[in-house]
Amino acid sequence: MELYFGKAIKTLGPSLVTGVGVVLEVTVIGFMGAIIIGFLVAIVKMSKNKVARWGMGVFVELIRGTPLLVQFFYIYYVLPLLMSNLLKAVEIDYNVQISSVMAGIVGFSVNYGCYMSEVIRSAIVSIDPGQREAGLALGFSEIQVLIKIILPPSFRNSVPVFGNYLVMMIKDTSLLACIAVSELLLRTQAYASQTFLTIEAYTLLAVVYLVISVPLSQGVKMLEKKMNKFSRS
Repeated sequence: MELYFGKAIKTLGPSLVTGVGVVLEVTVIGFMGAIIIGFLVAIVKMSKNKVARWGMGVFVELIRGTPLLVQFFYIYYVLPLLMSNLLKAVEIDYNVQISSVMAGIVGFSVNYGCYMSEVIRSAIVSIDPGQREAGLALGFSEIQVLIKIILPPSFRNSVPVFGNYLVMMIKDTSLLACIAVSELLLRTQAYASQTFLTIEAYTLLAVVYLVISVPLSQGVKMLEKKMNKFSRS
């Protein structure tokens, strides 16, 4: 059996380079959104309001209890229909549409945000309560204590875990092909179906993912070692 990797690299390569841009766009924006949502969820779950804690707990369990792929489908296909019907109920005739890329960003932000919220909450709880009391004694408000005293070391301790989630998110972008996002997998599928260079196309796809994820994983490990040394010193 003769393989044509040179042809695949020459013809599919440029398309995959463009696909890498889509992957990075969705990953970066989705990751930033996940951190923000994770922080907000963690704060609500630590609040003194029992109703808010219960409601947020139910929401988190719903997200964690359903697959990410199902959430992508729901955001892309179902959510626009629900929003359009709600608008029609108040006599506003508007057809809501969500782009596939936006659906992917929202899905990543919400899904990973719910998982990262527990990391953030644990990091905040691990901070010595004496630091909070000292900040309040110095005249800082609760918000100032949270922002200036508690959050900096909390996020510093969470950086290695966040790095692992970032690597996972990059690999999970392959799921976006199911909602027509023109990322790496969808481009490879289209190319393989047109040229029948199945082995070459999917091997090249795997190599591209490795080129992205392996250096990033090594960087996360190096960062984790530096953080451990910093925490010990």
